[in-house]
Amino acid sequence: MEYCSRRLSGKTPYKSRNGRQTARNVQSCEGAGCQRSERAIVMIVIGVQNLPHPKGEQTSAWCLITRELIEFLKGVKQMDSKMCATSDVAKEWDKIDWNKANAYVKKLQMRIVKAHQEGKHSKVKSLQWLLTHSFYARALAVKRVTENRGKKTAGVDGVLWSTPKSKYEAILNLKRKNYKPQPLKRVYIPKKNGKKRPLSIPTMKDRAMQTLYKFALEPIAEITADPNSYGFRIGRCTQDAIEQCFTSLNKAKSPKWVLEGDIKGCFDNISHEWILNHIPLDKKILGKWLHCGYIETGKLFPTEQGSPQGSAISPVICNMVLDGLETKLKATYHKTQTKGKAYFPKVNFIRYADDFIITGDTKELLEHGVLPIVEEFMAERGLKLSKEKTVITHITEGFDFLGCNIRWYKDKLLTKPSKKNYKAVVDKIRSIIKSNTTSKQEDVIRQLNPVIRGWVNYQKYNVSSQAFERFDFDVWRSLWKWCCRRHPKKGKQWIAKKYFRRIGTRGWTFCATTQDGFALKLIYATDTSIIRFLKTKSEATPFDSKWEEYFEERDTMRMMREIKGRKKITALYQMQNGICPYCNERITMERGFQIHTILGKDYKEKHYLLHADCHRKIHYSIEKDELALLEQQGL
Repeated sequence: MEYCSRRLSGKTPYKSRNGRQTARNVQSCEGAGCQRSERAIVMIVIGVQNLPHPKGEQTSAWCLITRELIEFLKGVKQMDSKMCATSDVAKEWDKIDWNKANAYVKKLQMRIVKAHQEGKHSKVKSLQWLLTHSFYARALAVKRVTENRGKKTAGVDGVLWSTPKSKYEAILNLKRKNYKPQPLKRVYIPKKNGKKRPLSIPTMKDRAMQTLYKFALEPIAEITADPNSYGFRIGRCTQDAIEQCFTSLNKAKSPKWVLEGDIKGCFDNISHEWILNHIPLDKKILGKWLHCGYIETGKLFPTEQGSPQGSAISPVICNMVLDGLETKLKATYHKTQTKGKAYFPKVNFIRYADDFIITGDTKELLEHGVLPIVEEFMAERGLKLSKEKTVITHITEGFDFLGCNIRWYKDKLLTKPSKKNYKAVVDKIRSIIKSNTTSKQEDVIRQLNPVIRGWVNYQKYNVSSQAFERFDFDVWRSLWKWCCRRHPKKGKQWIAKKYFRRIGTRGWTFCATTQDGFALKLIYATDTSIIRFLKTKSEATPFDSKWEEYFEERDTMRMMREIKGRKKITALYQMQNGICPYCNERITMERGFQIHTILGKDYKEKHYLLHADCHRKIHYSIEKDELALLEQQGL
């Protein structure tokens, strides 16, 4: 983290009657993201209450700082110009520096995390206020809602931000003052069991406001979350949860019973009272979102409970509502001494969104001990468990979790693609093929490849070799029927010669030649290697600076496994002529290497290839310099 080396302009030392030194003015120095100016303003907000105030007569210092505080609270635009350096902010949408915006938001989020860890809750609120009122955060919020999948889906007002002018005007209109959210547009999407799931669509402005306040809430949600919670969190995915299941159940002494939990209508039944009392966010804004209502068939209906599905901030709120269950279980069930013998109940908790599993040593422990605790925890938040989906299963019978079947086979635990997940992807492949009876071969390939690639990349971390072979056969059989229906009067050899080729060692490759002369071939699952997934550490968070080195090492290992990543590493090696820029010695495989990321003067990420020990020295020196600077500033 870089700090401004210049002193604040217009800062004149002044001694008050009590001997304390302060300043007549607090002005920011020129340049975006000046940390010292930010700290000065924050200290005014959170430090006035700690200043000594003599009874009867105000000191000059107190008058000056109080005046600065009043001006600061009244002048939002003035604050924004100091904190966001609006003097050099672009006046048009196309001229906004998004690298600078991302860097600014990330910096404030990391400061929120640090203040929360130090127990400075007033400072957390001040930093959240600064973040939600800054130009760059508002611009980034508008960018997120106008570039995601829902950018063409309007709310009840029918307004879309599709032009650069409308996007920039949206940034200026994204204010807390006089903000009133509009009702949600209610639509229904089908579920796997035949039922329909209610989906609420906010307006573009409401989505942007929710995304803006999500920036301020997400850092706190990350550091207060359960260690083994993996849904809707940055840097975590479903494979992390599956790998944690494997870690908890793969040993001979591991628990053999599993409680599969499912919450009935989780998003729709959360208590509003609990949310307002426990979520550390602007209560006024949060209350408006919860009680805005929804429109269905032209009628307005109130929302008395729940956080609507479709809102940008709902996943974060849902996670914070369910956080704390793992801690409660660990406090109740831990290693104890019974008659001189150690007893460990083997209670482990893994959660992804509203789906979770809990392991236990016996069925009775889960049924009579763990389940009542879970039900009590859910009842406090207005939630109930689904009796249909909440079951207790022995590990030898296996259970499905996040598209995988986890089961104990004789002497080992295996994770395989579940039957439901396999059937769903095969049915999707068949529906695409049947709907393109008269389409060109290359069009069919272009529609099938993304589906095949997505499913294979998801299941390549499990024991999927047999499933991949069967999948390739099912796809081939469907394509062969498609080819035969197109040419009922032709022989099989003619059809095979027209649609299939030998490429490398693989025969019967479904391949077409494009107009450019390019051979477009179908992706086959068996061409993908099965690898072990590298799980993210449970306590790691991207908003904490002490984990930066860990995530950089993790990215390096991930890049080494991918072709694109290896190409990037090779390019960095060639650009540096194989020399480490820290020690000026040659980089070798024996000594090891890591990729180090820094922000340049243009706020663009720049990558360098360093020795592994040099990489650790750099992060250690950065942490040491930051601590020394903070001690020097008295912060």
